Amino acid sequence: MMKQFFLALVLLSLAFVAGAQNTGYSIPVTLKPYKNQYVYLGYYYGKLKALADSALLNDKSEGVFKGTRQLPGGIYFLVSPSKSILFELLLDKQQKFSIKADSALGPDKVVFTGSPDNILFQSYSISIAKTGQDITALNKQLAAATSKTDSTTIVTQIQAQNKKLQQTREDVIKQYPNSILAAFFKAMKEPVVPPLPTDKKDSLFAYRYFKSHFWDGVSFTDERLLRTPAPIFEGKIDKYFKELVAPEPDSIKKEVDAILLASRSNKEMYKYLLIHFIQKYVNPEYMGQDAVFVHIFEKYVNDKPEVDWFTEKYKKYIYDRAYSLMANLIGQPASNLEMVDTLDKPAPLYNIAAPYTVICFWDATCSHCKELVPHLDSMFQNKWKQEGIQLYGVMTDGGKEAWVKYIRENGLKDWIHVYQTTAQKDADTDAGKPSYKQLYDVYQTPVLYLLDKDKRILAKKLTYLQIEEVLKAKTKKS
Repeated sequence: MMKQFFLALVLLSLAFVAGAQNTGYSIPVTLKPYKNQYVYLGYYYGKLKALADSALLNDKSEGVFKGTRQLPGGIYFLVSPSKSILFELLLDKQQKFSIKADSALGPDKVVFTGSPDNILFQSYSISIAKTGQDITALNKQLAAATSKTDSTTIVTQIQAQNKKLQQTREDVIKQYPNSILAAFFKAMKEPVVPPLPTDKKDSLFAYRYFKSHFWDGVSFTDERLLRTPAPIFEGKIDKYFKELVAPEPDSIKKEVDAILLASRSNKEMYKYLLIHFIQKYVNPEYMGQDAVFVHIFEKYVNDKPEVDWFTEKYKKYIYDRAYSLMANLIGQPASNLEMVDTLDKPAPLYNIAAPYTVICFWDATCSHCKELVPHLDSMFQNKWKQEGIQLYGVMTDGGKEAWVKYIRENGLKDWIHVYQTTAQKDADTDAGKPSYKQLYDVYQTPVLYLLDKDKRILAKKLTYLQIEEVLKAKTKKS
């Protein structure tokens, strides 16, 4: 098996000497047993799969994928007429080669002619498949082991198999550093942390070393990495931000800026990474990280003519979301709400003097609101009110009559109940002011906000129980 692998290395070296043709692509294929049917050439794009071309096979199972422009480099795959993936292949500089395969024989029997990249890739795939089988067998033995000695021996054998696999990849990286396979292996590689020097004490040494070397050998201008299965590049990015970057927005912004700067000279990589980060933080996993999205919008999207690949629909979505989030980021002062109470007397938000204020945007006709409000009121009456916390309830829709009726029938006492009159709304519109719904990003109800004594936003869009946890944490610190 290893002899076949190193023979493939030799063939690859000949291809590098000869150079690659860059005048389009031509890939004749023979795919048995399919006849007079279309087969397809597809590629990975992270978690997505897409089709690049199709070819009609004749009655001899022969066809050709052909185009006047080269296809972008990456990991591709052949797809059967029934839309199932038959086997994978590499496309890079050399895009004129032939393929012969029989679906009944399996991927290891595919014959590539004129493509040393794929001969190497196939040899590697066969090698790791064998190693994987060996490791699976050893794991079964380990599970059945009855003594510590046997377990230790088997673990050592598993480690040896993994080491052999890593060494195979290292051989490609060292001998052919510019090959497409080497680029993928570098992206898959993770740092090996050396022992801490005996004369030093540093509990964060392993973390710092691993983080600082995580991207060693990976080029953010190599767009071939885009057309790979998710674990190779997209998964590596996700792991970096999930496990190695602090979740605070400022830490994330710094890392996003560094990666986007590194990719700037390659439009395809920059485009992919920019959209990846936009999608990740426009609706983030953790509260407050929407500040990262606003940062990306302001620095890389807003009024940037070079960002010309957004559709009008997507562009509108991004701009609308950015403008809806700018005024309600965690830590910022909340926008004042110049509203009136049930008797139409002024009751602006900033007139409240309290250590904390909970704002509840709700609609008396909304089923979710009817479910939340009684629980929220119970928390307020039994706990928050005694702590001096104020509850500012804002009617969003449903009409004043239904709103006042619900308040009375459900005994929502000591809330500061407010709403915006039609006249106030019209005046804001005429003055070109953003609506309170935009300022607080309220497009569904109920929505809760927590403000401190200075009306800075501490939390938003949490449940009342989560707000209680935030309050506990704040009072514990103080």
